[in-house]
Amino acid sequence: MLEKVGCWSFDIFLFDRLTNGNSLVMLTFDLLSHLGLIDHFHLEMVKLRRFLVMVQEDYHSQNPYHNAVHAADVTQAMYCFLKEPKLAKSFTPWDVLLGLIAAATHDLDHPGVNQSFLIKTNHYLATLYKNTSVLENHHWRSAVGLLRESGLFAHMTLEERLHMETQLGSIILATDISRQNEYLSQFRNYLDKGDLCLDNADHRHFILQMALKCADICNPCRTWGLSKQWSEKVTEEFFYQGDIERKYKLDVSPLCDRQTSNIANIQIGFITYLVEPLFVEWARFSNTRLSQTMLGHVGLNKASWKGMLQERSSSEEAD
Repeated sequence: MLEKVGCWSFDIFLFDRLTNGNSLVMLTFDLLSHLGLIDHFHLEMVKLRRFLVMVQEDYHSQNPYHNAVHAADVTQAMYCFLKEPKLAKSFTPWDVLLGLIAAATHDLDHPGVNQSFLIKTNHYLATLYKNTSVLENHHWRSAVGLLRESGLFAHMTLEERLHMETQLGSIILATDISRQNEYLSQFRNYLDKGDLCLDNADHRHFILQMALKCADICNPCRTWGLSKQWSEKVTEEFFYQGDIERKYKLDVSPLCDRQTSNIANIQIGFITYLVEPLFVEWARFSNTRLSQTMLGHVGLNKASWKGMLQERSSSEEAD
């Protein structure tokens, strides 16, 4: 399967079964090796393997969605984006290493509930990060902790290590969906003016942020068979949070109420307001066969969810 790791139709669920639940370790290790990054950065195999195992174990396997398989899926998508001609031509080994590590760790130790839940239950993480990008700050700081504990970059200078940690943070923090419009406006601005210059390290860093944002919410851009499985998993996680909120007499968060929400409506809204606007701009930036394939799947998947809604309302009318 790893021979096809650069294909957009890659089935991460099958890969996870074939690796006995070790998809994140196996996939990330293979990519770093295949891309020559282990040799380039003189990474020790034992330390790298240990780091990746710790990362995989820090994801909560009991979360229906935010688990190590999602992280592996996002890492595979990130690899597909890094292979795109515009990026492959200008990105340095440092950029590629950073992009893959950010993807693998971007949801580390995710509790399976969202930020508003942590805030309204006075969770210690919400206090620690002052109610701002609470989860993303936690994912980043957890990743830094594991990098330091594993000693993966211990042979680099202190300056290089701190630079890696800071950049990792700014890429992971870009996945905060509440700041989506901020990043999208900046992306549009660059594209409208045509002044993105990938020789510029800051511009490459911004594209890494956008690439991770795309990889993080690319489920509706996959084939229907894969996309539908992800939708079922994320809805299960949302409804689980809603059930806890109802049990403890808290306001039930939007999308988390199984009595008023359904999978099709959630997906149609998600695609319309978050996925389509982001991927339309990505296709403007990188107008390739992959971008057109992704937009094609989004359109078909949205139509499938709308079809399911119509069937539901027809059957309800018949009743």
